Amino acid sequence: MVYSEVVAEFTDSVPCGAPEGNDVGETAGALRRALDEGHGIMSANRVLVLEDSLIIAMEAEDILRLAGVDGIDIVGSLEQARAAIAAENYDFALLDINLGEGMSFGFARHLLDVGIPFGFVSGYSDIRDFPPDLQHIPLLVKPFDEKAMREFLQRLLPAAA
Repeated sequence: MVYSEVVAEFTDSVPCGAPEGNDVGETAGALRRALDEGHGIMSANRVLVLEDSLIIAMEAEDILRLAGVDGIDIVGSLEQARAAIAAENYDFALLDINLGEGMSFGFARHLLDVGIPFGFVSGYSDIRDFPPDLQHIPLLVKPFDEKAMREFLQRLLPAAA
């Protein structure tokens, strides 16, 4: 049997359905140039990402790494998130609101209590549906691109972004 040497061909473009103008290759190139010129976007060393969708978590991780974050821990459940903050120190956290096991609002309040800055990441864009005590927390709406993440990080940590 004869097989072609070409197994797969990849492009830098985002698949159909992604936000218009979101070209991963262009975004990554611009971020790399900024970092090469000494203009790192973030000074955070360690970030916790609580997200039950691995694809979304990996996208967030890629953008955060390009922005200059070195240590990124991804967890998919509230139990894992609680264990992570008990074991590590985090500069900030990104929290998916609606996890398969429930909502992350209780964990968000715990982060407020222990002084870890955080923001929500969600497909829900109306913060009026959030508990009143958490409506001031920055929100990154899914799907997001690098530009949206950078603006979100500037709202979350104005001095660091």
